Amino acid sequence: MSTTATPAPRPPVARQPRGRTTQPRGRRKWTWLRGIAITLVTLVFALPLVWMFAAAFKTNVQVTDPGVGLWFKPTLDNFRSIVEAGQIVRSMGNSLLVGVVSTVLSAVIAVPAAWAVGRFAMHRTGSLILVARIVPAISLLVPWYYLFAQMGLVGSYTVLVLSHMFVSVPLIMWIMISFFAGLPVELEEAARTDGLSAFGAFWRVSLPLAAPGTATASLLAFVFSWNNFMFALVFADDRTQTVPVTLFNFISYASTDWGGLMAAATLITVPVVIAAVVGQKYLVAGLTSGATKG
Repeated sequence: MSTTATPAPRPPVARQPRGRTTQPRGRRKWTWLRGIAITLVTLVFALPLVWMFAAAFKTNVQVTDPGVGLWFKPTLDNFRSIVEAGQIVRSMGNSLLVGVVSTVLSAVIAVPAAWAVGRFAMHRTGSLILVARIVPAISLLVPWYYLFAQMGLVGSYTVLVLSHMFVSVPLIMWIMISFFAGLPVELEEAARTDGLSAFGAFWRVSLPLAAPGTATASLLAFVFSWNNFMFALVFADDRTQTVPVTLFNFISYASTDWGGLMAAATLITVPVVIAAVVGQKYLVAGLTSGATKG
């Protein structure tokens, strides 16, 4: 009579509760350190903005008093005075006009040029663009002023747009060159096979795919134009004055209107924040769409 051995029972396997994931101790430590570092960096960059927003609702005495922190009775007198004066509103309109026009014209010129440089590997042209980007603009103010004065353009919007385009065009080109160089050339070759011209392939294939890069470069160019102080100080007059020069006027030899200065700085920060939020929205939309549509 044969007997068969009964297999020994297996030890029970401990099951991990659902919804819980365990991480190695070293990885958890790195996550905590990264979170602390991000928090510290955020506080360093956010505290000046918080102080500016708070000072916009203080009086000049409260702004200069170290004992007055974030707990105070806010006032709208600073905003009321600068709006009633009218200069800040006109300057914001001038900055918006110059920034939008210079950015659009720069993108129209720089984006096709960047496609040509990146697609056809024009390395010398790319190096020349980098040199133009490095040259300090302040070294060109004297010849520019003499030239524009002879043409009767000093004090006009035209001279501000042209001077801002000197920096915006190389900036957009330098960002977009690497972007176009990274796009697959097979997409354009397929479009050329279907009968499109070189420019048609760029317009219908490469340009939609480059929407995220174009939005990023245009946003940076607009922020530069909005914050530019040097060109407006030299070329603008009272009629075409932009917001950085208007802010500078709050500082005088005898005293400084800190409340008005902080209120004006708060007002001119709002359009930049709105542009950044809208630009981020279109960046995300551009990453999920492109030339493959329709």
